[in-house]
Amino acid sequence: MRGNNKIGPIEKPTLCIFTFYKKQKMRAVIQRVKSASVVIDGAVTADIKHGYLLLLGIETADTEAEADWLSHKIVQLRVMADEAGHMNKDIQETGGDILVVSQFTLMAAYKKGNRPSFIRAARPEQALPLYEGFVAKLAALLGKPVQTGTFGADMQVALVNDGPVTICMDTANKE
Repeated sequence: MRGNNKIGPIEKPTLCIFTFYKKQKMRAVIQRVKSASVVIDGAVTADIKHGYLLLLGIETADTEAEADWLSHKIVQLRVMADEAGHMNKDIQETGGDILVVSQFTLMAAYKKGNRPSFIRAARPEQALPLYEGFVAKLAALLGKPVQTGTFGADMQVALVNDGPVTICMDTANKE
């Protein structure tokens, strides 16, 4: 009986599910840097000068479509300084480099309690191929190799922020 604004028992749960449940997707933290490096077991394994340090989190529901959209968006992002110092150029126009570090902790759920849950983070057997595909897409779009951390390793990541400019993107919010 819709005429008297009553909601039936089937409609109410459906409404609640769509209203309160939001699926997270592939997530990146993009930092414009003057330099960045990765150290593993005391040895520098990757380093860049001017460019982006990307921290990448991959969720269980992610596919190549998310990696494709995110890689295009990042390479075309106009946050590099032009001659007047304004954020007006993309990374290709400035000859910048990219360093990508896989970081499952970006997928943390912290709604309940104080200990984060990483249940949404993709397992290594799923995440590694997506991570490698993402890096390959970035390199193809950038037109040069992309530096990376070592997937699953204990890394020390150092950076000198430029600006600072830090942008968080996820494929669930394609703004």
